[in-house]
Amino acid sequence: MDQNLLIRWTTQRQLSIPTLLLKHYKQLGLKEEELVTLLHVQSCIDDGDGFPTPELLSERMTLSMNDCADMLGRLIRNGFLTLDKRWDEHGILFEFFTLEPLWVRLIQLVKGEQMQVQEQQKQSDEGLLYKKFEEEFCRPLSPIEAETLSMWLDQDNHSSELIIAALREAVVSSKLNFRYIDRILFEWKRNGIRTLDQAKAHGEKFRKYNQQSKPESKRVRAESYPTFSWLDQS
Repeated sequence: MDQNLLIRWTTQRQLSIPTLLLKHYKQLGLKEEELVTLLHVQSCIDDGDGFPTPELLSERMTLSMNDCADMLGRLIRNGFLTLDKRWDEHGILFEFFTLEPLWVRLIQLVKGEQMQVQEQQKQSDEGLLYKKFEEEFCRPLSPIEAETLSMWLDQDNHSSELIIAALREAVVSSKLNFRYIDRILFEWKRNGIRTLDQAKAHGEKFRKYNQQSKPESKRVRAESYPTFSWLDQS
């Protein structure tokens, strides 16, 4: 390969195309010709020309100058491109393009997809949580019980894993009822307990205190989760 050509090749400015744009341009409503036009506009901006003309774009593309002019107008109307104005230090007004509307819409699309995934995961977790309760209670939940479960999640902001931990504590304590589970969750929240490890540590601390204050009592068997009468706590 010619050395001068190689130097020219390696010193060329590279146009960075976000992978997210290539992945989602169809969902944004962009066609291939519109995407390529936007990339050419961005390339011109990167080269210091903030206002590429339809004539310049036509030289780079297979579209006519009129088609490029129509394309730019359509991209502006559809909210992918903005033609802005600014005064320079000499008081001269000049126009320039910005792709900021495109990036804003792309971010909104990605955020929307993330929220949708999170909502689907939340619904899946809630479904598993309801199923776990019905398995332990050996019956379908009543409307009031189902509403209580929803309140623990939505209003009290208890995690599914912590609710299941409270359920297991109720099973181990042979006090399988919603009032007992609600009291456990209340005590945990009051003591700032938000994880399984914190729940286990809290139970161990209580058992240690209980053994010291009542040495004559039998040693409480250590379970995976703290086991004591949550309903008796003030």
